[in-house]
Amino acid sequence: QVQLVESGGGLVRPGGSLRLSCAASGFIFSSYAMSWYRQAPGSERELVASISSAGGSTNYANSVKGRFTISRDNTKNTVYLQMNSLKPEDTAVDYCCTWIGRVIYWGKGSLVTVSS
Repeated sequence: QVQLVESGGGLVRPGGSLRLSCAASGFIFSSYAMSWYRQAPGSERELVASISSAGGSTNYANSVKGRFTISRDNTKNTVYLQMNSLKPEDTAVDYCCTWIGRVIYWGKGSLVTVSS
């Protein structure tokens, strides 16, 4: 059974940093690309960053380029999102996900609140 469990969210001041983690189980983690999405209040879910199965290729939304870094540790079945220089508009529930075949699997999300 595929499981994705996010952690690391919380309240941070503008300009601060957080690192999100997503622990994966139930599938061969090292064989699949992983992504982080986020959903702000009143907005649709949007792609934040993706990483290839081996970690050699990444891509980012324009809004987070230069501030966020996605990485993975295939020995720990975990994907990370390092978020620096956080802004109030980064406030959202962040989800990790992966596609296996034609099915997309989501975690339950981790709330990030950026506020002074």
